[in-house]
Amino acid sequence: MQSIFYPASDRGHVNFGWLDSHHSFSFGHWYDPKKVHFGALRVLNDDIVQGGGGFGTHPHDNMEIVSIPLKGALKHKDSTGTDGLIATGDVQIMSAGTGIRHSEYNASNTDDVNFLQIWVIPKERNIKPRYDQQAFDGKDRVNKWQIVVSPDKGDKGLWINQDARFALTKLEKGKTISYEPKFKGNGVYVFVIDGGISIDNKEIDKRDAIGLFDTNGFTIQADKDSEILAIEVPMLS
Repeated sequence: MQSIFYPASDRGHVNFGWLDSHHSFSFGHWYDPKKVHFGALRVLNDDIVQGGGGFGTHPHDNMEIVSIPLKGALKHKDSTGTDGLIATGDVQIMSAGTGIRHSEYNASNTDDVNFLQIWVIPKERNIKPRYDQQAFDGKDRVNKWQIVVSPDKGDKGLWINQDARFALTKLEKGKTISYEPKFKGNGVYVFVIDGGISIDNKEIDKRDAIGLFDTNGFTIQADKDSEILAIEVPMLS
């Protein structure tokens, strides 16, 4: 098994007042040639948007875009005709395909919203643009994986145009959990949303991440009560 450690302190950081964002990979005004992508995982932004703020209507194409609210809610509107709310506990995905335009605004005028904005390079280009979202019960991820994004309908998550899978767990202190890639040759990017864990004797704290590849599976130990996101992706060159 090979690994790449991504300390939270090494993430890119921009603050525009209405937006305070940490970038795990090169994005916008921040570029690091050593952090352009992990396989098909192209973007992981940890965004905090002030009350009343948000991203005005803008375009995307040929990208799988996943949003996971951690605190608060977002108002979403896009060119597929979708106009709704994404709350904490929901997961959203857009297959931008041939082109999609959308906006995301904080649903509150007073409280911050914190969400993860994640981009995955698609398997097939120029598909018909598509939007979906789903609510997930946090109780169903305590000390076990809850699949929230997968191309396999049997996983009961949101469909993605890639051999990729997103899984969440709330792992209690002292507990362990194993992960085996669903697709042969895939790597797994493990992002610690909260708490602290160990993998192969490597300590990984809040907002740290580790990319694991050339592996058939690994075990995570919770050093604290922890919330973890595992993003499995093809290891593109």
